[in-house]
Amino acid sequence: MSLEVTRKENEQPTPPTGGHNGNGMAVLQSMATTHRLRLNPNTEHKPESYEGLHLEFSPLLFSSLERYLPPPMLSLSRDSKLHYMRDIILRYSPEGERTRVQKQREYRQKIISHYQPLQRELYAMHASNFFAPSFLKAINENKGESFRSIMAEPTQGVFTFEMLQPHFCELLLSEVENFEKWVHETKFRIMRPNTMNKFGAVLDDFGLETMLGKLMEDFIRPISKVFFSDVGGSTLDSHHGFVVEYGVNRDVELGFHVDDSEVTLNVCLGKQFSGGDLFFRGVRCDKHVNTETQSDEILDYSHVPGRAVLHRGRHRHGARATTSGHRVNLLLWCRSSVFRELRKYQKDFSSWCGECQREKKERQRVSIAATKQELLKREGKPAT
Repeated sequence: MSLEVTRKENEQPTPPTGGHNGNGMAVLQSMATTHRLRLNPNTEHKPESYEGLHLEFSPLLFSSLERYLPPPMLSLSRDSKLHYMRDIILRYSPEGERTRVQKQREYRQKIISHYQPLQRELYAMHASNFFAPSFLKAINENKGESFRSIMAEPTQGVFTFEMLQPHFCELLLSEVENFEKWVHETKFRIMRPNTMNKFGAVLDDFGLETMLGKLMEDFIRPISKVFFSDVGGSTLDSHHGFVVEYGVNRDVELGFHVDDSEVTLNVCLGKQFSGGDLFFRGVRCDKHVNTETQSDEILDYSHVPGRAVLHRGRHRHGARATTSGHRVNLLLWCRSSVFRELRKYQKDFSSWCGECQREKKERQRVSIAATKQELLKREGKPAT
């Protein structure tokens, strides 16, 4: 199976810019008529950085896709690879989506050009100042056993661990309050994090996109590669970062739902509050999202400031009412464009959907029972 874009018969391929590398240009022009990506990434290839370029899509998306380029392309110039990948993305992306992305970029630029950050330390990654030592140690060792040594797994696929230092939580809370003050004073109409939350802010919208991209790429993706490879954990290439607020005069609770992510990071920042427990009820694909919960899928989790919860986006969950005080959580929805594209061709999700797994086991049980009956029948023995 390959990711492929076909051109109209009367449309000529656009020649790429740059990339004179022996006969590499001829190879590139030849491949441009089909625009194929490899099914499996070249894990040994170190992709280019596309940060700092004026792109319609996330720089991480291009870095991730580069590993899937045909082998002859990997030695070409960054401009040549960028042109090739951009052409694929544009042809796969509907015009409406491209328009949405462009409007979002313009909206963010308008905010960033007027909003004055309060805590500039937040806008670049300072790992030693942000993260708990135990978390940093596990990330630096980058081994499954190191990750497991700092984690609890209270139910299958939900991992909790100490992550953020109190100093970082205080800085981010202060920055969010400053942003909300600016929004109130300027009467700037902002977009809220999602359709379910009426309070909170999208951190990417006022300048934290790059820092959160580093958070996903360097800290969450290594963990997800180990624990969530079945849902694209190793190919996370874009994110949606935001904070949500619960309490008096804010959102009170959050209904039962799944996230628009492959992997979700949820960290409580504070402040003082009661209630607000998360409840989890099993992982489901689109087909089975409303099926019943099994007893071994039930988990209630109480938030602790600085402590993270990491789970598949398709893990059904919600938040109970915050009965007093003010609770603020950092959310990072991590997405994989490669996984989402390949999922279009799949019909079996039993590697991660709990209901698909049960249906598969039931089919196997019925098949084995039928085979056993047939064998007994042939031998003239009564079926049991």
